[in-house]
Amino acid sequence: MRKNLFLLASCQALMVTNMVILGTSSALIGQSLAANKALATLPVTLLYVATLSVTIPASMFMGKFGRQAGFLLGSSLGFMGAVAASLALHYGSFPLFCLATTLIGCFSGFGNYYRFAAVEGVPEASRSNAISLVMAGGVVAAVAGPNVARYTRDWISDTPFVGTMLVTIGIYAAIALLLLFVDSSVQVDDSSEEPARSMREVARGRQFRVAVLSGMLGYAVMVLVMTATPLAMKHDHHSFSDTAFVIQWHVLGMFAPSFITGRLIRRFGVFDVMLVGCVFLALSVGINLSGSSVGVFWLGLTALGVGWNFVFIGATSLLTTSYRPSEKSKAQAANDFVVFSMVAIASLAAGALQDRFGWQAVNLSVIPMIAVVAIALLIQRRAQ
Repeated sequence: MRKNLFLLASCQALMVTNMVILGTSSALIGQSLAANKALATLPVTLLYVATLSVTIPASMFMGKFGRQAGFLLGSSLGFMGAVAASLALHYGSFPLFCLATTLIGCFSGFGNYYRFAAVEGVPEASRSNAISLVMAGGVVAAVAGPNVARYTRDWISDTPFVGTMLVTIGIYAAIALLLLFVDSSVQVDDSSEEPARSMREVARGRQFRVAVLSGMLGYAVMVLVMTATPLAMKHDHHSFSDTAFVIQWHVLGMFAPSFITGRLIRRFGVFDVMLVGCVFLALSVGINLSGSSVGVFWLGLTALGVGWNFVFIGATSLLTTSYRPSEKSKAQAANDFVVFSMVAIASLAAGALQDRFGWQAVNLSVIPMIAVVAIALLIQRRAQ
């Protein structure tokens, strides 16, 4: 299992590297290609729409053919998306760039199951550690992603980011190569002595609902603020280099705590760790509303990343205890479908809110979501 954990963590690192590259550049690319600037974040939104559309078929596919086959199919879609993105920039085509991010979103629909694959064959007490170790692969992305975007922005031609998209082609190829070494026996085993309940029965479980709600809203808060950040920084006349720096620290905040998040969950309990995550999310809003300097963006986005880490890893750990082994595929698929539905809405709203109402409105809009998560966690914590 250690070999598979290392390979899955490496794939996670490369996947998030590409997602960070897109997160740093896609809103700016969309703004440069779209006739209607309010649609600048549409490519990112389509990425998340594709992700949520593929989550259920991806889980069912891997339930039948195994994790490795599903992950390889996903990496092929990502490769095609990166090629399409390069062509879109070369020809200045906004529709083609939207198609590219859609294909990359399909890859993410498969790749987001890396964290679930990590817990298969691992004792229940060690699940949070396994999830954290795979998610920790994102630390590499925090360093690599923004720097790739920064140094390849004007690498090949006069059109910004063409070289950046070409690099992502190689990253998807590297993911496929690593997946060839994943133990082919790692697959979703839905066999169990306990009969599978209907999805409606699974969803009635309070723990399942709290896990899904927390993952959905916690992720939406992060995406809404993060997606608007490059546009807000450009509006405040900060350089792209400064934007890449802020996004780099945001991603470090997202994944660096993963080395200890699992241990914190085991020591203090999942609900306490997730509540601390809510505090960090709220702190991020307060910092972001306090000014518009690079330092403010840096502190605010770093706190946002840490908050997301505690809430999302906690929600994933909580989810894995809310269903029977025979219900694994459909429960995981339902969770990710709901989570990325909300994420897609948040990413589209980010562009519209920032364009029409500004950075303060973006931050104020996430306060109710943070409050709902915190209240749900407190209620469930008392009921335990």
